[in-house]
Amino acid sequence: MVSPSIYGALARPTLGHLDPEFVRMMEEVKVMLRQVFQTQNDMTFPISGTGSAGMEFCCANLIEPGDEVIIGVNGVFGTRMCDVAERCGAKVTKVEATWGRIIEPQQIAEALQKVSKPKFVAIVHAETSTGALTPLEEISRLTHDAGALFLVDAVTSLGGCPVRVDAWGIDAIYSGTQKCLSCPPGLSPVSLSANALQAARTRKTKVQSWYLDVNLLSSYWGQERVYHHTAPINMNYALHEALRLVLIEGLEARFERHQSMHHALRDGLSALGLEIVSQAGHQLWQLNAVGVPAGIDEAGLRKRLLVDFGIEVGAGLGPLKGKIIRVGLMGETASRGNVDRFLAALRTCLGK
Repeated sequence: MVSPSIYGALARPTLGHLDPEFVRMMEEVKVMLRQVFQTQNDMTFPISGTGSAGMEFCCANLIEPGDEVIIGVNGVFGTRMCDVAERCGAKVTKVEATWGRIIEPQQIAEALQKVSKPKFVAIVHAETSTGALTPLEEISRLTHDAGALFLVDAVTSLGGCPVRVDAWGIDAIYSGTQKCLSCPPGLSPVSLSANALQAARTRKTKVQSWYLDVNLLSSYWGQERVYHHTAPINMNYALHEALRLVLIEGLEARFERHQSMHHALRDGLSALGLEIVSQAGHQLWQLNAVGVPAGIDEAGLRKRLLVDFGIEVGAGLGPLKGKIIRVGLMGETASRGNVDRFLAALRTCLGK
């Protein structure tokens, strides 16, 4: 769900991408993104593209051909990051966990012992395909002790649960607008630490993507305002308004709201004899992997929810296909009214 004021922002007259008024707004977006990411990183801005563009931005800028990287894989998006990194020329070491479980620090420690000179360690903070939330602090410490950079996918976590870039020592991070920021899809907020930016600026080879090269983008999003590409103006309007709403609510209050709606959903599911199947103690508040009872047609259940009640939920992916439905409670959607409406509809569908 998207706030009406964000739709209103999208409908404002389109300015030029170097118009003084738009440039002023760009600075406000950067300031607000720093607050939401909880960072002082100067290179914090939105990439023109969805969350997967943010993933490719981080990989393309940090990886040179032959670099060794370690990537945690416990769902679809860790798998995707491996593919992107390999396309950038990296030698990828996968650290794998069963889908629905977290990447453990000990697994990363063991992988670091086997890799001679890791460029970065990458973790999907909130694995959207499974509803698992991997803690980052200990993995970050291990990564930096090994002299590597720490890269984080925060597509589903940013704005819905704590993401503390500076406190957790995150060097490169990307997210998306359409999850807990409750904005339409189309931009990928990113942030690079000074060390990550230095790695991108002292490369021996050019960044393989001209469009995503931070060395060029920094001239547009920095003080120079050198033309690089035509930014999606109205999407930036929408992000500006979305960030404003996040900060008006307050990060801690927003996190508490997501947590309480997760608990309300979990309790309601329990009353129906259902449960969230991702790892206990590490369940993502904003994306709930609900186990489908044996004998229930998962695709038919989702279709009935959509057609009869106007409620769309996600299907299980990979090994979880047909076994779970994925229930999002993100941003504007995370309300008690929506939880109650979904539980009532689910009860009716299961009864039929």
